[in-house]
This record gives sequence, structure tokens and C-alpha cells, in this order.
Amino acid sequence: MLSDYLEVKSFVGLSALSEFHTAVGQFLNYRVALEKMESERVLYLAVPTDIYQDFFTDSFVQTVLERYQIKMLVFHVKGQEITLWKD
Repeated sequence: MLSDYLEVKSFVGLSALSEFHTAVGQFLNYRVALEKMESERVLYLAVPTDIYQDFFTDSFVQTVLERYQIKMLVFHVKGQEITLWKD
């Protein structure tokens, strides 16, 4: 996946929903910028496994990810491994 970019988010703020809104906005802006500069690149939103399990499994969040076609990579921080790859 050398032609892909990751936007890594940790969600350490007080509100996961507020962090999510910021992450989605940044992701969409980055995707537009990449389309203009390097259209062959694919952007992924990367989040730690615990954040994915605690927040990203919510039906509203899943609907937003599907609506905006946000590709995700979920990773285990301590194990430094990818646990889920969602296209």
C-alpha cells in the first residue's frame, strides 16, 4: 500500500463525538486535496482498536463512515499491528 496515506487519530479529547466531527472534517479536506495533487493515492482514517470498539461501532458513526465512504485502518497500539482494514 505504498500509494496510500493514513490520517491517524487518537481521540484523546473530552468528547469522542467532538473528536469524530473534527476527524471527519479533516479527512474530507485531506481527501479533496489528495484528489487534486495525487489522485492515485487513497486516504485511510486510522484509529486505535479500543477507540474503534468503544466508539466507532455505534450505528450513527457507521452511517457517517458509509455515507462519506471513509476507509479505515484499526490498529493495536501496544502490539503495533493492524487489527482491521475497512475499504
